[in-house]
Amino acid sequence: MRTRRCKSPRAGARLAPGAILAAGLALAPGLARAQQPQPEPPPDQSYDQYGRPIPRPAEPEPPKKPTPPKPLNYVPPVYPEEARKQGLEGEVILKLSISAEGKVDAAEVATPGGHGFDEAALEAAKGLTFEPARRPDGTPFAARISYRYAFKLAPAEPTGPEPAAVKTGVLSGKVLIQPIDEPLAGATVTMVGPGGVPRVTVVTGVDGTFGFPDLLPGAYQVAVSAPGYVDFSATEDVEVGAESIATYRLSAEQKGAIEVVVEGDRPPREVTRRTLEQREIARIPGTSGDALRSVQSLPGVARPPGLAGQLLVRGSGPFDTATFIDGIPVPLIYHFGGLSSVVPTELLSKIDFYPGNFSSRYGRVLGGIVDAGIRSPKNEYHGLAQVDLIDFRLMAEGPIPGFPPGWTFAAAGRRSWLDTWLGPVLEEAGAGVTQAPVYYDYQFLVEKRAPTWRYRTSFYGSDDKLELVVKEPAPGEPALSGDIGLHTAFMRLQFQADGNLTPRDRIESVFALGSENIDFGLGEIYFMLQARSLTGRLEYTHTFSDVLKLNVGADVNAGLYDVKVRLPSPPGPGQPPNQPFSTSVLEESNERGTAIRPAGYLEFELTPDKRLRIVPGLRIDYTKDTKRLDVNPRLTARYLIVDELPKTAVKAGIGVFTQPPQFQQSASSIGTPDLRSSRAIHYALGLEQDITEQVDVSVEGFVKQLNDQIVGRPSASGTGLDYDNKGLGYVVGAEVLLKYKPDKHFFGWLAYTLSRSARQNGPGEPEYLVSFDQTHILTVLGSYQIGNGWEFGARFRLISGNLLTPNVCDFTDKECDAKRIGGFFHGPSGAYTAIPFGSVTSERLPLFHQLDVRVDKKWEFEGWQLSTYLDVQNAYNSLNVEGLVYNYNFTARQYLTGIPILPSVGLRGEF
Repeated sequence: MRTRRCKSPRAGARLAPGAILAAGLALAPGLARAQQPQPEPPPDQSYDQYGRPIPRPAEPEPPKKPTPPKPLNYVPPVYPEEARKQGLEGEVILKLSISAEGKVDAAEVATPGGHGFDEAALEAAKGLTFEPARRPDGTPFAARISYRYAFKLAPAEPTGPEPAAVKTGVLSGKVLIQPIDEPLAGATVTMVGPGGVPRVTVVTGVDGTFGFPDLLPGAYQVAVSAPGYVDFSATEDVEVGAESIATYRLSAEQKGAIEVVVEGDRPPREVTRRTLEQREIARIPGTSGDALRSVQSLPGVARPPGLAGQLLVRGSGPFDTATFIDGIPVPLIYHFGGLSSVVPTELLSKIDFYPGNFSSRYGRVLGGIVDAGIRSPKNEYHGLAQVDLIDFRLMAEGPIPGFPPGWTFAAAGRRSWLDTWLGPVLEEAGAGVTQAPVYYDYQFLVEKRAPTWRYRTSFYGSDDKLELVVKEPAPGEPALSGDIGLHTAFMRLQFQADGNLTPRDRIESVFALGSENIDFGLGEIYFMLQARSLTGRLEYTHTFSDVLKLNVGADVNAGLYDVKVRLPSPPGPGQPPNQPFSTSVLEESNERGTAIRPAGYLEFELTPDKRLRIVPGLRIDYTKDTKRLDVNPRLTARYLIVDELPKTAVKAGIGVFTQPPQFQQSASSIGTPDLRSSRAIHYALGLEQDITEQVDVSVEGFVKQLNDQIVGRPSASGTGLDYDNKGLGYVVGAEVLLKYKPDKHFFGWLAYTLSRSARQNGPGEPEYLVSFDQTHILTVLGSYQIGNGWEFGARFRLISGNLLTPNVCDFTDKECDAKRIGGFFHGPSGAYTAIPFGSVTSERLPLFHQLDVRVDKKWEFEGWQLSTYLDVQNAYNSLNVEGLVYNYNFTARQYLTGIPILPSVGLRGEF
């Protein structure tokens, strides 16, 4: 059983009926008219005023299409001896990567056969050669195909009277329509045999079956084609006295394809989905090879301040974007300071990033979605070890010893070791901070793959700890002393199953038990959160036809939480603002409770025309702690103006998105219980254009209309904050992505975002820009494989500075200069407190610009490989401004710059 997509040639011109007879009639027209009936004219034939037929214009020649790879040889696999002894047979379907030279660059098992068949097939595939796939102009290009190896035993030797010798075999099978598995009648099956056996062609019957009897033994090339469907080819082995039975599935033709693939990606249900491939996420300069940090180089993503490991998407805050691992939400995706992500690159299959107008499958946020998928473990043993200046990691994977075929495992772990060398360096330098952060993460999964189902159990988690010793209090916080500590951790035990119930019905399910811990301490101030969670998702998909598909599902976030806080009370009536919090009265509060937030959703995928795709959806969320029901209708559409290369497509979307309050905002003891969910309406309109087969560009404009935003205000009693839903705002912008798709040597892109993000704390109140508003964001990056194991890459970023509220007046102003005031003296603490000058976020820091470079080198040895890399952030040591520091009375200030040039060297070995 297999599915392949490759471009098929059009049928040639048909021989006109009666052509030979017409030649004879030309010699005796009178006799012909008298004795032969006139042929019926075509129904669309036109005639002139004398009754003569007007010649029809010649039909335009159909566009040429790429051709898939063609096998040039056949390498038979070695039959596993143990399987032969047990009388076992089977088949293995491989996924082959064919280079532009026709060589097999990589082979992996798509459908395992077990019992040693997989290993034998992979070994044999190394010797295969192909005529490479070619574009219409004859240029070869790399492609991926399926290749089947059948393992069949020769018939047993007869024990009775010797029958007549059998010298032939049989090849038969069935052709089905993918994905509904209905028989395809009238398909043409062509077979070319070995050793000069002539080409034979048959046509499938009404039940989709075909057969080739009495075939000599050997390898036969089989090609299947049908009008409107993608051509398919395979190599089948015929043995003496045996019948080889094959099932071929043909999918509807998709014009403009430039790659022969086995399994096509499911069409997106969103306006914009940006997916990074494995080579891209591992080679982007400035990320130290960390996959999830590569998301920060995409359009719509703002640069977080300093070492903050945050995702700021399309003008939304860090808590407005949700991160998922295999569809399960996780509280954080980056370790402390954004140094690395919580899942190693080596275990990721892809990263899907939705900056807005995402599917009804996702909810509870106003910003964007990042969904990282963990790949399936390999079916052969593989391991690696890597160390660099920040952390070290180990990973192993492969089949589980003693288990039946199809059972695989993967285990990985990573720990930072900054604390072992950076701490002593800071202490020797006399720094006030003498401890470095410590983090680790771990992943373990077991997976069972069946022909149509996949089952997986995963256990993964992350832990970050930072402890600082304050030797001297800050000038504005005289009572601040003791240790500063931050500890964050989470864990997930995850169960996943997905597969096809029938050819038309599919189930995807994932559930997880988890825990989250946040502990923050600053002297006598603390915040502690412990939570135990149950999260899950179940989605059912039914394909009615090629025109209509239904997705219906449900997800739930539930759990128990325990919050303990001791925080400074805000200034009361008549008290001056901005006084040192370390001298304020401390208030304690405890909160325990349960949180249940279920949701249901449905989406229709409508394809009334092969160029048009419409996805209406509806999501309903319920929040138990606020007792609110949120209804979120959404609609996206995409239309292919030109459906052949160079393709042109327009896309649009509109939808309602809601986000429930954070637990500390709606908790009865420290928040406001009757809050509503924040609400946003997303609008998007975009254009996608292929420039060449490797280069495309997309342009998208977006608007977010924000309502019911939650705003915190000092309570009238002077204890804590009161929250309300009076906040308003908007985000407006445009994104451009010019991308060169990865080929054998190069990948890269140019991303530019223009945006504005503004808020109001209530109707009639002043409008202000949010602190993370960045008007211009430009990123240009690329990576080139030079050859001989060398690869070089660079990334340049040019970004508007972050916004802040100034505390010192502009001393070019004569009135302000005469007063020479920047703060007032706070008698109880004996320190100055800043007096804000200017409106909120009215000052923008200088432009940020930075160049990152990366060099990789790989050495190949028999059975293993060694690689090293040099990743240099801020290569020309740009003094980028991250903030401001003031003198003791806030009458003078200076810039606080960010990370200087930061090289990182890594070494990696794997087998």
